[in-house]
Amino acid sequence: MRWGAIIVAAGRGQRFGQPKQLIDIAGKPMLAWSVETFASMPEISALVVTTESEFVPSVEALVKRAAPNLRSTVIVGGAERQDSVRLALVALSERGTGEQYAFVHDGARPMIGPSDVRRGMAAVAPGVGALLAIPVVDTIKTVNGSRKVTGTLDRAKLWAAQTPQFGMLDDLLRAHRTAEAQGIRVTDDAALLEGAGLDVIVVEGNAENFKVTVPADLARAELILRERTAV
Repeated sequence: MRWGAIIVAAGRGQRFGQPKQLIDIAGKPMLAWSVETFASMPEISALVVTTESEFVPSVEALVKRAAPNLRSTVIVGGAERQDSVRLALVALSERGTGEQYAFVHDGARPMIGPSDVRRGMAAVAPGVGALLAIPVVDTIKTVNGSRKVTGTLDRAKLWAAQTPQFGMLDDLLRAHRTAEAQGIRVTDDAALLEGAGLDVIVVEGNAENFKVTVPADLARAELILRERTAV
């Protein structure tokens, strides 16, 4: 099984207050952590990273240092995450080395581990996609515009989606192209696979694989990564 990895590292970090791609965390740029993880996995033969145009030289240098033996491409992302992923899938299809499988990961999730990735990989088959997720532990309320509670969801059926999200490369590319043609906008790739009629399997992930979204998340991620490297 030949896998291509996509890391989405475009964006301005509006909620964080600054772009996060190259910010230092536990002694390395945030993006370097997931690049190194994927470079350590022999199943992965190609990597595509999307980023902002002004960061392309810096990200190219980072990827060469962190994954010198991995065929890699850095491209400019699109206006939104979905556009960036579609462009990366096209690049992987055109510039890769014959990968049949692919997954998409957020560059702002630096704590992803190889064992979690491999569990997601194992669930993929033709017509079947997968994503990492964790069970929701809080009670979730639905509210209206005035914040009046309109319902309580059954948390036994709720999972919080993470990345990576996995599929056959052709399935992912077809789902993204169909969404573009039909003007469909979603927040993750699994939703597009669902809309394309594929079965999508939830694979339990790891609570440490959270997305660094606000500055407080950075301190938490720094602690986790320093503890890991100290072992």
